[in-house]
Amino acid sequence: MADKSISLLKLVEQRASRKEELEEEKRKRHETLIPYLPTECISNILVRLPHESLQRSRFVCKTWYRIINSTIFIEAYLQRSESVLVFLHPSKRDTFFPYSRPNLQEKPNAFSVESKLFQLQSVPVRQQPLIDPSLLLHIKFMEIENGKMKIEEYNTTCLGTIRAAGGGLIVLDDKMKNGGLIVMNPVTKELTALPSGSLCSPHNESYGLAFCQTTRNFKLVHLFQGEMQFVSCEILDLGAKSWRIVDGPAFRAFRWFVYDPVFAIGAIHWVPKTMHSKYLVYMTVDDEKFHRIPLPRRSKLHDRVMEMHGGLGFVTRKKLCRIDVWILRNLCGDGWTKQYSITVDCNSHLIPLYSSRICGEMIFEDKDGSLYAYDCSLQNMRKVEMQEGSFPVVGHYFAHVNSLLSWKIQGNVID
Repeated sequence: MADKSISLLKLVEQRASRKEELEEEKRKRHETLIPYLPTECISNILVRLPHESLQRSRFVCKTWYRIINSTIFIEAYLQRSESVLVFLHPSKRDTFFPYSRPNLQEKPNAFSVESKLFQLQSVPVRQQPLIDPSLLLHIKFMEIENGKMKIEEYNTTCLGTIRAAGGGLIVLDDKMKNGGLIVMNPVTKELTALPSGSLCSPHNESYGLAFCQTTRNFKLVHLFQGEMQFVSCEILDLGAKSWRIVDGPAFRAFRWFVYDPVFAIGAIHWVPKTMHSKYLVYMTVDDEKFHRIPLPRRSKLHDRVMEMHGGLGFVTRKKLCRIDVWILRNLCGDGWTKQYSITVDCNSHLIPLYSSRICGEMIFEDKDGSLYAYDCSLQNMRKVEMQEGSFPVVGHYFAHVNSLLSWKIQGNVID
């Protein structure tokens, strides 16, 4: 009986050994067919993927997950990401978009900002309020490449409006909480609720989102105007539990808040009046101090400031047929420099939207919703080809960049 047990044990051992040999031979054949790729090569391939493919790729294997979530990769992906315009679109056609067509390519089971927030806050399903689907807004973005416009999806819905954008993050109103806000990266779908700040009418307040190189974190700046026209300021370090009150701008520095602020050259910049503003009001992000800087000429209704080529651009209509572009490289240098003079149709009403980070174009919108791109290197203007079946783009846009950045990661680099 003992001999039979020994023989059976040897047979099992032989089969296990043979199985290991076969697996080793299979592995060697696999390595011969598919040679080993260094991590640098894999990273160089992954960094060229569009953001929706990149999100799926992180779950292919542990190696890819570590690469995509590394700080080096996140910074490299940011450097390759082109500027886009992020905006909200209603779930169905309505009076705000009378020419729009139903988007047949919208994906089912969209990511819901409010539902995710309830999960993070451990709110039981039965206690979550029912959300009217007709009130949902789709978070989308518009990109322009090779003279063509495309509307792309994040496959994400929300109830609140966008209040600020920067570094790949957006700040939304939390409609489930009076005065509440939500910060989110629409690419990674990472989000969190922010503590409530001072309550104010949206017409009498302004939010600016910026990255501080000194503290290596994101700051959300909130300006709000009281009945006596005095503008106060509070700042939230993303990740902190409460707002900080700081000294605001000088009395009567603002007439009202109309245009969204722009983050460039280490400061957040506001145009304090709708028309005839002689100066900009800016807050340096490092020391949180407010200052003024004269504009090269008084602003008009359709003039705008924007981040441009690593500096601050002021795009102004000089004459009916000419648009001047001024650049401010730093806050303590030689001042504004006229960079371009663009000849345009005298009957056009071109409004600057944003300046691309990589291809070197300025994008304008005409009163009929048409888009125009000015190539800064070739110095020529051309009409952008609209996406077939798309609606005339109207609404409120924020200059944005699709990134993998998070407010949780210390050591982010924002250029």
